[in-house]
Amino acid sequence: MTGALQGQVALVTGAARGIGRAVAQKLAREGADVAVNYYNSHDEAETLCAELRALGRRAFAVQGSVGVPDSVDEMFTALREQFDHVDIVVSNAASGVLKPVMDMGLKHWRWCMETNALAVDLLAQRAVPMMRNGGRIIALSSLGAQRAMPGYGFIGASKAALEALVRALAQELGPRGIRANVVSAGVVDTDALSYFPNRDELLANFAARTPAGPKLAPADVANAVYLLCLPEAAMINGHTLVVDGGFAISG
Repeated sequence: MTGALQGQVALVTGAARGIGRAVAQKLAREGADVAVNYYNSHDEAETLCAELRALGRRAFAVQGSVGVPDSVDEMFTALREQFDHVDIVVSNAASGVLKPVMDMGLKHWRWCMETNALAVDLLAQRAVPMMRNGGRIIALSSLGAQRAMPGYGFIGASKAALEALVRALAQELGPRGIRANVVSAGVVDTDALSYFPNRDELLANFAARTPAGPKLAPADVANAVYLLCLPEAAMINGHTLVVDGGFAISG
């Protein structure tokens, strides 16, 4: 089984479940070998690796906390034991606290910023020396980076910081043939959404206001990541690609 990404190596963070899992599956189906990063979901990560190997890909699971420099160092030590290069880095792992900003403290700020934003830079610093011309760095964001959402203030701020960091990386790494972009997703019904107290309301509002259809699946987001990995996307750099079926344009 071959594809447009044959011979390439991808690192996907937070790949054991949800959107990260769909991204790993898509990249593998298109030919890439995949390093599957996870934090707590060891069994899910190993199951995914077995699935990817069944496609004829090399795949291995690597545990790590993406916002902790020492942990990211350990991830890349393990990565180098398996692969001599990396072509695609997808910064998908995310976390945060769903509370009003008036109830938040410094530890909440640091947790959101380090896991969701700082991680992009930590990954880039370690991945770029292993990258060839044509490398891709793609970070996952959300509409909360641009919109005020109840209980999402610190997470939204971290996603806005993520998008700003990617623009800086695009400017710095562009001359080296490495492209950095963001995929910003609308409301996707994953395990992560179950932590939102207004989950049902979010899904209903999205379904009612989305011109392209009532549901957004992890595979839709993975497809957008894949598009940015293609050679045809070489002149897309430093941009945020919104995948929301038109939700954000509907008022």
